[in-house]
Amino acid sequence: MSSSPTLDHLEDHHRAPARWAALGTLVLAVLIVAIDGSVLALATPFLSEDLRPTGAQLLWIGDVYGFVLAGLLVSMGSLGDRIGRRRLLLVGTAGFGLASLLIAYAPTAEALILGRAVQGVAGATLMPSTLALVRNIFHDPRERSLAVGIWGAALSAGAAASPLLGGWLLEHFWWGSVFLINVPVTALVVVVGARLLPESRNPSPGPWDLPSVLLSTVGVIAVVYAVKEVAVHGPRVDAVLAAPVGLVALVLFVRRQLTLPAPLIDVRLFRNRVFTGVVGANLLSIFGLSGLIYFLSQYFQLVKGFGPLHAGMAELPAMLTSAVVGLFAGWVARRTSTRLAIAGGLALTAISMVVPAFVTPTTGYPVLGAALLLMGAGTGLTFTAASDLLLSSVPKEQAGAASAVSETAYELGMSLGIAVLGSLVMGVYRGFDVPAGTPGHVAREAAHSLGGAVQAASALPTEAATALLTAARASFTEGLAIASGIGAALLFAATGMAWVMLRPSTPANGEQSQ
Repeated sequence: MSSSPTLDHLEDHHRAPARWAALGTLVLAVLIVAIDGSVLALATPFLSEDLRPTGAQLLWIGDVYGFVLAGLLVSMGSLGDRIGRRRLLLVGTAGFGLASLLIAYAPTAEALILGRAVQGVAGATLMPSTLALVRNIFHDPRERSLAVGIWGAALSAGAAASPLLGGWLLEHFWWGSVFLINVPVTALVVVVGARLLPESRNPSPGPWDLPSVLLSTVGVIAVVYAVKEVAVHGPRVDAVLAAPVGLVALVLFVRRQLTLPAPLIDVRLFRNRVFTGVVGANLLSIFGLSGLIYFLSQYFQLVKGFGPLHAGMAELPAMLTSAVVGLFAGWVARRTSTRLAIAGGLALTAISMVVPAFVTPTTGYPVLGAALLLMGAGTGLTFTAASDLLLSSVPKEQAGAASAVSETAYELGMSLGIAVLGSLVMGVYRGFDVPAGTPGHVAREAAHSLGGAVQAASALPTEAATALLTAARASFTEGLAIASGIGAALLFAATGMAWVMLRPSTPANGEQSQ
């Protein structure tokens, strides 16, 4: 890779259509991560039957990828600024493919967990590298807006394709096939990327500070772990202890960055209202999307009785609309303003969450489908316009680290959305009135989750089972409605915050108006 051309040598070359071919390579890398992020949920029942993991191992199989990915994003973004984003992307892509091969043929649960951890490390190199390379390949603001739109559309398209592709593979092949398909795609990215992608790096990066790497990794992983544990199991001791450990580590990380001559990430960027507003907008838009989609999936399957593939198709409007609208986000921002595009997208997401606030067990799909369409439009507009503005608001030599901050906000938004809205849903659900005469052990299992109620009801006579499920489904739906209403209020507040923080008095490096 050392013989790769630099941006200076390829400047003329990348004024030609070759830069769009380079973008295609980056889109392939993004698709890998987007598809792989959710395909494990479909494969879990099959691999559980084959590998027989314990309960604790099953949790780690599901969580270790996200923990490692979120914890290393900032560090890997900064590393790419130092050693070269192209180099890091190609090495990370190769590692992702090898990890996928290990997972596909994992003989034990321990090997699968190790493979998912390695995949998380590799995934952390891909997302910030791809967005930073977009910043350095496309110098014209209009072309860059379109390129970022295509990049964001690939994320949404990958998430939309995941349940359909994964479901088809699992119907025809063994569970490892959903990971094995990554191998030829990663090989193609490495081979084509080595020829088409230009190298770019910070010309004066300074050393990669390992204590900062450790602090940021521990801080983010501990916070994400605490959030997820509280969402799933309530305030257990390990989650209660992890939260302050993570917060202390992050505070120490910030203090260290302020004293280093070459910090891992220049935290002074957060003094820029544009940068802070963009990161906050990304976090909150994903907060609304992920939190609601997660619990609507349960609503479709456990309340409406949809099968997994049917439920996945029911959620497609949000992902597909997000992909389509993201492509036009740059055009919308130019015709109006970036400020209006971001705040408007947040407002659309907030309005879409008002609809499920009135949901009942008998609500028809067209109403929820319309809400999902609106939500996809809002998140596609916000996420793409915000990512484009973020790239414009920082010097291009810091593009990798800044992109990593945005991706970390994405991961935190996803975790917080599920955790905060999940706590509200489950808090309401656990208070439902169990029908009189229900055996104690069945009542306890039903109170744990709606899925537990469905399982427990299968052991009861028909009349008792119907009564239990009717009460449980009504309570779950009530919790979903309350959580959606609160989520909508938070997103309306975020709309106002974005409108204030992105006001025109703070230009984005003169490249974009707001």
